[in-house]
Parts: sequence; C-alpha cells; structure tokens
Amino acid sequence: MKGIEKITQLIQTEAQSEIDSVLDNARREAEAVASRYQARAEAEAAELAAKNEKAAAEREERLVSAAQMEARKVRLAAKQEMVEKAYIRALEKLCSMPQEQYVEVLTDLLIQASTTGTEEAVFSPEDREHAGKAAVEKANKASGKKLTIAQETLPIQGGFILRSGNVEVNCTFDTLVRLQKAETAGAVAKKLFPEA
Repeated sequence: MKGIEKITQLIQTEAQSEIDSVLDNARREAEAVASRYQARAEAEAAELAAKNEKAAAEREERLVSAAQMEARKVRLAAKQEMVEKAYIRALEKLCSMPQEQYVEVLTDLLIQASTTGTEEAVFSPEDREHAGKAAVEKANKASGKKLTIAQETLPIQGGFILRSGNVEVNCTFDTLVRLQKAETAGAVAKKLFPEA
C-alpha cells in the first residue's frame, strides 16, 4: 500500500501544483484584464471630461457672444434714442426762436421754396397774422415776388406750406427736420458719440 499511497500522494502533489499554476495564471490574467479595463475606463473618463470641458467652454463662448450682442443692441438703441432726441430738440429750438430770427428764417425759406413767385403761404393760426405776414412781406420786398398769405390755416408746428394750384411745397419745420434727419443722422451720431 505504500506504493499506492506514494502514487496517490504524487498525483495529489502534481494536481495541487497544476491547480496552483492554473490559479496563478488566472490571477495574472484577471489582473491584466482588470488593468486594461482600468486604463480604458480612465481614458474614457479623461475623454469625457475633455468633451465636457470643451462643451462648457463652447457654451460659455456662445453665452458671452450673445451677451455682447445684446449689449451692442442696447447701446445702439440708446444711441438711436439720443440722436432722435437731438432732432426733437432741434425742432423745439426752431419753434422757440426769437420772433425776429423766426421771421428771417421764414423769409429765407419762402424765397428758396418759391418757384413761380405767386404762391400762397399757409401758416399755423399762431403764425399767420404776425410772423407769417412779416415774412411774406419781407420775402416779396427782397425778391420781387408776389407771394400771398392763404386765408386758411393748418395745425402745423412752425414753418409753412407753399401752395400754387395743386402743387404744394411742405416747408413745415417738422418736415424739414425729418428730411435733414434722413441726410444727417450719421453725422449727428458721430458728433454725439465720437468714440464709435
């Protein structure tokens, strides 16, 4: 039986040795697999973090760009409002000139606007009897024209309408300011906002 015991023990030793070898190989392979997956997981985590960082940077850039655009819109609207106020103020100044200066301006406008020399000038009720009458007389005297004052009046804010038959020349201050605005708004904006 000693021989059987030796053979059994030899088989057990070889079997244990083989089991230990298989287990060592399995442990090494498991560690290698775990190491590969750990490296892959770290790489994917780094890639995901980089993508998130890039996406966050892009979003921040878009938000900053949108904020800058909105700020430009607000600044532009404020500048446009200030330019508009400048023209409103110009109209107010035109309408509140001293009487003598106002008559001179009306006289010059009458002479420039008249083409036939026989037109009639339509004024506001406030201007018709004083400034309008004086301006028509001065324009006729200075130019030799025969302008007249219309019996009717219009609710205009300074200036007049010059009429000859069906043809009217609008020389009201609000129209003249509006026409000037179309031509000079850019220059006025540059004057008001020289840094832009």
